[in-house]
Amino acid sequence: MFSSFSASSARRRGAAARLAAATLVSGLVAAALLATAGAAAADDTPQSEGGATATIGALKTYGAAVIHDGGRDEQVPAGLFEMSVDYGGNLQTYCIDVHNPTQKDAKYQETTWSGTSLNGNKNAGKIRWILQNSYPQVNDLAALADEAGARGLTEQDAAAGTQVAIWRYSDGVDVDAVNPQAEKLADYLEKNARNLPEPAASLTLDPPAVSGHPGERLGPVTVHTNADGVTVTPPTDAMASGVKVVDAAGKEITSAVDGSRIYFQVPRKAQDGSAELIVQASTTVPVGRAFVSESRSQTQILAGSSESTVSATATANWAATGAIPALSAEKNCARSGVDITTVNKGDEAFTFALMGTEHIVPAGKSQTVTVPLQEDQAYDFTIKVPGGYAKRFTGVLDCKTASSAGGLKAQTVSEPAPALAGGPTAPDDNLAETGGSSVTPIIAGTAIGLVVIGGAALLLIGRKQTPTRD
Repeated sequence: MFSSFSASSARRRGAAARLAAATLVSGLVAAALLATAGAAAADDTPQSEGGATATIGALKTYGAAVIHDGGRDEQVPAGLFEMSVDYGGNLQTYCIDVHNPTQKDAKYQETTWSGTSLNGNKNAGKIRWILQNSYPQVNDLAALADEAGARGLTEQDAAAGTQVAIWRYSDGVDVDAVNPQAEKLADYLEKNARNLPEPAASLTLDPPAVSGHPGERLGPVTVHTNADGVTVTPPTDAMASGVKVVDAAGKEITSAVDGSRIYFQVPRKAQDGSAELIVQASTTVPVGRAFVSESRSQTQILAGSSESTVSATATANWAATGAIPALSAEKNCARSGVDITTVNKGDEAFTFALMGTEHIVPAGKSQTVTVPLQEDQAYDFTIKVPGGYAKRFTGVLDCKTASSAGGLKAQTVSEPAPALAGGPTAPDDNLAETGGSSVTPIIAGTAIGLVVIGGAALLLIGRKQTPTRD
């Protein structure tokens, strides 16, 4: 028997309702869906591979665990969080960064393992096995107890035992469940776990950015999803601009399926400009997908999903002459940085400066630049594109667990300041206090006051150290 959040018990509905368009404008940064020639616009959305976006809530089902570190024992809550998905749906998650606190109401985005601390973790696949073979995917607690050799399991015991087993592989910590039956479950899961492949994304578009000349079909952009179908929302003023979303045959479309190749059809007489389309679906997010926050809140891994709304975006730039770049970004934990990929479909080289270095992408070529960052460093890059358009990439590099980045730390710690394109960086202080089963707000350099909740909030707060650089 499976829980209401398990993939087996949730039925997919057909194509989802179209995403309601929302626009936020601040200063020179405008998240407008279409920027025409001459308009100074910037895309302010943090780069995303698509999928589910959710807000974390409370630690709902949990027990207690003890972490043994440096001759000291620290008791922590261990169990399941719940998240509310934007535009509908709920998720259940375990954390995979025990020493890093969880920030209340932090926003999370579905992502690949390569953009998290699971990158390079040879046991990452075992964590997925644990998730698929324990609570809540298996909610027949009597059967689970029999498998583990336990005398009985409550939901709290099952959640605690599962979280403990995950921490042993995600963080490499010496940790035990306080309840003996939960500990038996943890030992059983750890012993029997087998490496499984990373699950596919619920929804992505590849590539997320294209470019070309007016009169061409720009693309293709390939849809990858586990949903039965997706809805395709064209640019908001497509009727006025004449830009259409079409298939390979040039037929205008409003829906697609996994593997569909979609294009931006730009009129021959269109002024230089850019556009964005949105693809949305309703589906269950695969167990084992990672979720990261842009506010230094601890990384989560999916244990269960209701029917949830997922979405992805793709952008297109076009111009009659000159450089015509398509820009995208992705975290690269293997190289401790952010990959900025540029595909130049124009007839002139595209030149841009980033972090004090000039980069040149010849006409008809593509180039990926890895911007090196320190662990936990916020970044904010804006790249100007010909025609007055600008692409902005923001986020936080969070590639290591606190234990792998230096272990527990209870006093004031120094964290990297945001990396700004073309500007220097300077440290800022974040203060974390100890006591109770939660902690006081962390005062971040970005002035975001967030209250820490359950899960991996240690009685002695573990914070990440900034690694030294050669």
